[in-house]
Amino acid sequence: MPPAKKRTRRYDSAKTRAAVLAQFAHVREAVAALTPEQLDGPTRLGEWTVRDLAAHLVWTVDDVTQLLAAPERPGQERLALLDWPFMTAGAAERIDAHTRAVDASDLPGLSARVAADYERALQGASDERLVALSFGAMTLADFLVTRTVELVVHTDDLNAATGAGVPYDRQALAACTRLLADALAAKAPGGAVEVRIPPYAVVQCVEGPRHTRGTPPNVVETDPLTWIRLATGRAEWATELDGARVGASGERADLKDFLPLMG
Repeated sequence: MPPAKKRTRRYDSAKTRAAVLAQFAHVREAVAALTPEQLDGPTRLGEWTVRDLAAHLVWTVDDVTQLLAAPERPGQERLALLDWPFMTAGAAERIDAHTRAVDASDLPGLSARVAADYERALQGASDERLVALSFGAMTLADFLVTRTVELVVHTDDLNAATGAGVPYDRQALAACTRLLADALAAKAPGGAVEVRIPPYAVVQCVEGPRHTRGTPPNVVETDPLTWIRLATGRAEWATELDGARVGASGERADLKDFLPLMG
């Protein structure tokens, strides 16, 4: 697991809290409009149906409420925010089990209850409150940033499966993009390549001569959703490069060996 950078990007917790709720509201509206046949349709996530995917999105938000209701675990190892993306692959079986345990027979009703519970649970909850995950403890503020990643990534999965055109909350998309960009810089530390994901993130990564002035010799540029798909294994580097959805200039501007970041 790559070490987290010493200086971690700061996120506005109030905006992150609101972004989770806003993106979940977009998902709720879209899922409520799906027919039973659409809900039973396939996704690009293995055996998961659209109904399973929707249930996972509900659990993603409900997990905040459940973790805040549980006692803190003194002495549990602290998990840095930049470590989280690299831990998710090892939790795949547990995540699948939690998702399949969700009663998805009334998704609109369940989603409404989960949204209300989320708002109540956050009232008065400190950003520094530790929540106990299976692989370490995170602050509530950091954990909520991870929820933006889950919601944005799986909203994209939902759109790919249904064509629903679910919109992306700007703050949720920004937080997701930035965390995954910073994770790349943690996985491939250095200053030889500048990765630009306008309008949300610019990071330097990859060992080699560090750029200090003028135009960087090695630049990668793409849009937020293409970057998120690359970082999570939904898209292939060569395919996106050939399709001109990624621009790469310079002899070191090849990130395929560092992707994906999340399983």
